[in-house]
Amino acid sequence: MDINVTRGEGKLQHVVEAGPHKLIADAPSQYGGDDAGFTPHDLLAASLGACTALTLNMYAKRKEIDLQKVDVKVEHADKDGAYVFHRKLTFHGNLTDEQKTSLLGIADKCPIHKILSGEIKIVTEAV
Repeated sequence: MDINVTRGEGKLQHVVEAGPHKLIADAPSQYGGDDAGFTPHDLLAASLGACTALTLNMYAKRKEIDLQKVDVKVEHADKDGAYVFHRKLTFHGNLTDEQKTSLLGIADKCPIHKILSGEIKIVTEAV
């Protein structure tokens, strides 16, 4: 699926489209935007959080683990020359310590985690 990004109505606002889905990306007012939507960094952190939650729920269902829901909080910022994602997971359900440990390991196997932890190449062309 292609992602299309087109100019929105605000000073720096853009509309991000993926198939029938749309969201607004913008910059905070301190950077000249209207703070009307997600920042690009927020979108990246949201991708990690959403992928983690989906992966954990699929795994728990397949393994018949009583994970009723998982809350994922992702804090993100530049720190000491690196961009750091700090992911905090809250498991809900009747889980053993062994199951919680297993779920923590599975969190690192979500596709977005793998992408962000691996080598990334970006190809840019003008059309």
